Amino acid sequence: MAHLLLIDDDPELIARQIRRVFPPPDHSLDEARTGAEGILKAGRDAPDVILLDLRLPDRSGLEVYDAIRRGDARIPVIFVTMARKADAAIEAMKHGAYDYLLKPIDLHQIRKVIEGAVEVGRRMREPAIIAERGAELDAEGVIVGSCPAMIEVYKAIGRVASQDVPVLITGESGTGKELVARAIYQHSLRARAPFLTLNCAAIPETLLESELFGHEKGAFTSADRRRIGKFEQCNGGTLLLDEIGDMPLALQAKVLRLIQDQVFERVGGNETVSTDVRLLAATHRDLKTWSTDGKFRPDLYYRLGVFTIQLPPLRERGEDLELLVRYFLRRLNPQLGREVRDVAPEALERLRSHTWPGNIRELQSVLKQALLQASGPILLEQFLPASLNRTEEASRPAVIRGGALNVQLLGEFSPDDRDLYSELHRQLDRILLPRAMEFARGSQHQAALFLGIARQTLRQKLRQLGIHPADHPSTDEEDGGG
Repeated sequence: MAHLLLIDDDPELIARQIRRVFPPPDHSLDEARTGAEGILKAGRDAPDVILLDLRLPDRSGLEVYDAIRRGDARIPVIFVTMARKADAAIEAMKHGAYDYLLKPIDLHQIRKVIEGAVEVGRRMREPAIIAERGAELDAEGVIVGSCPAMIEVYKAIGRVASQDVPVLITGESGTGKELVARAIYQHSLRARAPFLTLNCAAIPETLLESELFGHEKGAFTSADRRRIGKFEQCNGGTLLLDEIGDMPLALQAKVLRLIQDQVFERVGGNETVSTDVRLLAATHRDLKTWSTDGKFRPDLYYRLGVFTIQLPPLRERGEDLELLVRYFLRRLNPQLGREVRDVAPEALERLRSHTWPGNIRELQSVLKQALLQASGPILLEQFLPASLNRTEEASRPAVIRGGALNVQLLGEFSPDDRDLYSELHRQLDRILLPRAMEFARGSQHQAALFLGIARQTLRQKLRQLGIHPADHPSTDEEDGGG
């Protein structure tokens, strides 16, 4: 349900359009005909989104916007205007307005813009609650888990949230990197300023620079007006660049300059624009390896990696799986019209035996499929999708034999699989390195010789796996120097 506020001295037409796209009773639309009335209602009712006319009888839309922003800068404000140049609306965008629309308003456009604004507002206002065992929480989009690895994640969030430095959040796809970013934002000193997210992998390379930095009119063929980018729009707030590992190299140089100097130029412009943005970045890539391979700028990696939070994959989170299953059942039951209150032991064991390459996102999808098949109050094993109930023959691992090593490839390829090459290497490290250290009786020097890698590389990989030298006491003095 969306609660919208329209501030316009002649609201009839726009109000009718909004109610067609967001009909009652699922959504509510309040109206104000003056700036003073709009400011009062915005402060009293905390709407999800505000639509604000630039021309009001008692004051300008910009003055109303500034007053609303002083009260709560997290409420997305969409300007509506008759002026084709819309210089005032562009100026408002530079100070954090969500977007602006030109009258007469297109129904498809207004739906798209308002839906986006509602989602942005939700991310800023709904707490990224950390739900531990026994907590009966039904809020959407919360961090759920109490395993040791997640406790370390919570500690890291607490250590860095109030420090105004970049944070790099890493982990496999579907592990909840955006939720961690939102938790950092909500516990930061910028918690009442805007929080925006941009997925670098979801936007074509030709448009990504404009999305980030904006462009001037005439910068390219379709640039019929000036556009304000996310770095300028989010001034004073926090910006999450999701999947930053997929950002083109040429664009990485501009991001590096912004981190260092907080200045940039719009595409096609010469004006140097100053901004004040806290940057959070997330990726499922191994940026250190990518920087070594020339796929990511090393200088940008080191600036982003001032503080890194590594999220564990679901398969390494132990009893958190049951906690997550029960959380998603509570969330999904009302959505799908089901009343499944418990999970059969056989179904839970089947879920535990799965390797979850898609992590929490895959778990949510599997439970949706299971609930659609379910009848009665208990989730039975037979309701789980076929992908989790393959026969022994279908699930038998393929074995590649070569030299002294047998590599087992579990399962089958899926259309949703990504980054399999890197993931196989990570899985191989988890199996091979501990065994090499055990065979070498804790000697990093000997283990590195067995593996044919530098001892420094071995140490780095051991740290990434959470294996410390103390776990494998060294038997030769050559390793004693650290």
